[in-house]
Amino acid sequence: MYFKKITLFIYLIFASSGFSQTLSLKEALKTGLENYGSVKAKNNYSKASQETLKQSKRDYLPNLNLSAQQDYGTINGQNGALYGFNGLGTASSGPALPEQNWNSAFGALYLVNMNWDFFTFGKAQEKINLAKADVQVKEKDLNQEKFQQEIKISSAYLNLLASQRLLISQQKNLSRAEVFKKTAVARVKNGLLAGVDSTLATAEVSKAKIALNLARNFVKEQNNKLVDLMGVTPQDFIADTLFVNQIPKQLAFAEKAPDSLHPLLQFYKTKTDYSSQQTKLYKRFYYPTMSAFGVLQTRASGFNTGYAVDQTAFTRNYWDGVNPDRSNYLVGIGISWNLTTPFRMSKQVQAQKFVTEALKEEYNQADRELKSQLNFAEDKIKITLENYAEAPIQVNAAQRAYIQKSALYKNGLTDLTDLTQIMFTLNRAEIDRDIVNNNVWQSFLLKVAATGNFDLFTNEF
Repeated sequence: MYFKKITLFIYLIFASSGFSQTLSLKEALKTGLENYGSVKAKNNYSKASQETLKQSKRDYLPNLNLSAQQDYGTINGQNGALYGFNGLGTASSGPALPEQNWNSAFGALYLVNMNWDFFTFGKAQEKINLAKADVQVKEKDLNQEKFQQEIKISSAYLNLLASQRLLISQQKNLSRAEVFKKTAVARVKNGLLAGVDSTLATAEVSKAKIALNLARNFVKEQNNKLVDLMGVTPQDFIADTLFVNQIPKQLAFAEKAPDSLHPLLQFYKTKTDYSSQQTKLYKRFYYPTMSAFGVLQTRASGFNTGYAVDQTAFTRNYWDGVNPDRSNYLVGIGISWNLTTPFRMSKQVQAQKFVTEALKEEYNQADRELKSQLNFAEDKIKITLENYAEAPIQVNAAQRAYIQKSALYKNGLTDLTDLTQIMFTLNRAEIDRDIVNNNVWQSFLLKVAATGNFDLFTNEF
């Protein structure tokens, strides 16, 4: 019932400045993973790599080309050598006549061509393996991005909760200051206190209002950070007080490190595997390629068979020129091997090996940093738990001192300076309590971030 009142109190504070809604951490995580830009981008990268894998498997299929062309032109031939450099030449075929003529007719070529690299000494399979490795890289990159986003959202959520708890403490502090301002003003009017007390009380109220406004601004900053990480339109949220009611249950006993690798280390490992697979593929280019091929060709021409001796033996009729009347087929196998390729690829293989070694060093560095972070998190948890045990003692002592001083002040046995000092002590104790409670969760979240097992955190709520 007490915490329901606190939640209602927070709602009333925020409702005065705009619409607010209670948001659970599970809802924040779900929304953030669905909407955040980098997660959505890497999800699409992962899908693209899966399609690339399918495409690499289809690359092994033979090429089957259909071609048809219909032309109109002359067929003057000439004896001599020619190389079709960059395809800049025509395929006109005709007799080498003693002089130029401009006889022209229609012609056509219909072609079916098939060629298949049926044995590549492992190049095709290594391309598929490389595509599979790329799929793993993109999936692990997506997983580590989701994990990092979960950590960021959780941290921002806890910061928002802490800021809202601080806002409550500052509101309480303002209420206490206003009560004693009324008391001081009334006693000054009755001549029981010096006029300076009402002045000091007014100053304390102004100080409390400024602190409250700073707390409101801090809440807004933390809320905006959470909104950005969730990828939603600007709006005000009220954090769930679940994290105020308790501390992580996992801290009651030693938690073994998870057997699985940290998502970040998994990502680096797959990058290393991908680089190693690239090296294997490059080595396959040392070897030749064996191909099978087949051609079915049909031709048509408006020039008759006797054109070499009778230059009038042709027709400009379109149909006669494109109607096929000669066909040929050809099948065979071949092998192609560029002997200079091994010399070129050997350096690319060596370069890729250095890339693999670099990725291994990145993996080792990330592993060392995570272990250091885990050790720091364990120490931080111990300290925050000790502070968590001390915080209620501090608050209770400050409350008792405040009650005593306020009673003395009301009876004229102490001055307002002593009372404001103890009010400051009580306010600081309440703030310390709010921060310490949140720090326990933050230190536990730091441990989760170091272990890579976010289930440790989600199991707490």
